[in-house]
Amino acid sequence: MCPPTYFDVAYRINDWMDPGTPVDHELAGRQWQSLVDAFRGLGHRVHLIDPVAGLPDMVFVTDSGTVVDGVALGARYRSEHRAPEADHVLRWFEANGLRRAVRPRYINEGGGDFLVVGEMIFAGTGFRTDERAHAEAEWAFGKRVVTLRLVDPHYYHLNTAMGVLDDRTVAYLPSAFDERSVTVLRSLFPDAVIATEADTRWLALNLVSDGHNVVMAAQATALAAQLRARGYNPVPVDMSEFLKSGGGIRCCTLELRGWRPPGSQP
Repeated sequence: MCPPTYFDVAYRINDWMDPGTPVDHELAGRQWQSLVDAFRGLGHRVHLIDPVAGLPDMVFVTDSGTVVDGVALGARYRSEHRAPEADHVLRWFEANGLRRAVRPRYINEGGGDFLVVGEMIFAGTGFRTDERAHAEAEWAFGKRVVTLRLVDPHYYHLNTAMGVLDDRTVAYLPSAFDERSVTVLRSLFPDAVIATEADTRWLALNLVSDGHNVVMAAQATALAAQLRARGYNPVPVDMSEFLKSGGGIRCCTLELRGWRPPGSQP
């Protein structure tokens, strides 16, 4: 995770952003810390990367890479505003004992458009990530990559339209995808949780789940009720200040799958 020291709405690269929108920096800091505290309270370890002045979106660190089985695939941003973030995170990967760190050839926006579900990786395209990067991810991780096409600019990254609940279950918003992608999702996940736009406007699907505890937007009460009925434990966190940039809980969280910190015990 990356502290929101320099978080601001300084430019417009998605439909949520309006440059000049005032940001309550104190509130953003408290909300971000509440997310850190929620993860730690659930027994998860949180590692921090230093924020960099001039990079107001670096708090949304998941977009800067994908880690699977200790292998890191770096990001390559479509927007020049965010481009420098990728190198900072790639250097963190290289300095912290990732088994391999791959610098990408094609545009991919990390965990914004790559979601791991069991032994498969679902890859978004349509607004940010180049579809050619999907094959690059398949090569880097040695796993099947399934392409999903986004069609609603309000859901510009896959992680705004789909959330992973466990190795077999996802939640998604059908209207965010083209017809072929919805057919794929229905086929692979017949028991998926179907979200409503009333919740996804709070980035309800931009969630982080450990398979039981689902850290999610506090305002997404209908989705929380669905998850509770399925046996999950919703953990509400208010990240509303970050909605001003179209970011949420998953955006602020880069999962380090299969990585052990240098010097840690096996």
